[in-house]
Amino acid sequence: MTNARAHTISVVVPVYRGATTLPSVVDELIGLAAGFRTPDGHDAEISEIVLVHDHGPDESDAVIRELAATHDAVRPVWLSRNFGQHAATLAGMASSGGEWIVTMDEDGQHDPAGIGPMLDTALREHAPLVYAEPTNPAPHGPLRNLLSKGAKRVVDSLLGGHDTRLFHSFRLVAGEYARSVSAYAAAGVYLDVALGWVAGRVATSPVTLRAEGDRPSGYNLRSLLSHFWRMVLTSGTRLLRVVSLAGAALALVGVVFAIYLVVARVVGAIEVEGWTALMVAILLCTGAIMMSLGVIAEYLGVAVNMALGKPLYVIVGDPAEGPLGPRPTQARRD
Repeated sequence: MTNARAHTISVVVPVYRGATTLPSVVDELIGLAAGFRTPDGHDAEISEIVLVHDHGPDESDAVIRELAATHDAVRPVWLSRNFGQHAATLAGMASSGGEWIVTMDEDGQHDPAGIGPMLDTALREHAPLVYAEPTNPAPHGPLRNLLSKGAKRVVDSLLGGHDTRLFHSFRLVAGEYARSVSAYAAAGVYLDVALGWVAGRVATSPVTLRAEGDRPSGYNLRSLLSHFWRMVLTSGTRLLRVVSLAGAALALVGVVFAIYLVVARVVGAIEVEGWTALMVAILLCTGAIMMSLGVIAEYLGVAVNMALGKPLYVIVGDPAEGPLGPRPTQARRD
């Protein structure tokens, strides 16, 4: 009898306030560590559960130690201080070794049963990045859900190039892609933007979100606004390009209007002494300033892309032999 080699999956969980919810999340994941079959018939197994301690206010560290002592598949990653969810997720990705990486929250709203369908979607659509697509409202307040949707629409309309409505913390990423992002991304980079730099194809898989565990949210209004602003700043340099184009346009308009004023003064349409010279000086100087700001914006755009760590290229393995390729078969005795 033959059996396709199982896909190995590393599950990365950033832990900030998970003392009460983390044990049940890990128990569900451990049930998949012995191996499982996806709805499309692909063999897979959770090879490791990477718990990244992000120095929350509860006793999550003690819970992580207990889970690591109880389950061989649990691997703790200890950060030196609190760095935030995206940085903790990147640290977990860098520390993982699976062909695939699944990221999920600590609060229990992400059902591990969705991992199999997400893997099927990745293989069916040949997509190295698959986001969960909730079929029900997120288990937050209606105001927070409304603000989240509105913020994503603002980013899409102003910056373009990113379909931010797809962004979700429950995601499946090809391991080599995720580890490349963790190597390149700089401090403060919005994780999903960075993943979009290297993933040529992005897909979604429907999931049903569960209620959050009995614990307060780790996000307040200030942190949510900071989250949104970081997404704006790292989503590209389109706003700088707008400054550049506006500077060039205003400089051109200033020169044209200055010429018009000179001609009007010569033909006698303007009779006030000195007014034409003053307006021409203001228009030309303002145009020069705006053109200079445009040039500075272009240089800033280059510097920003370099500072964010956006890679010029990323080398991956042969797609036919990687996690998206067909599984080699091996003999197995019953």
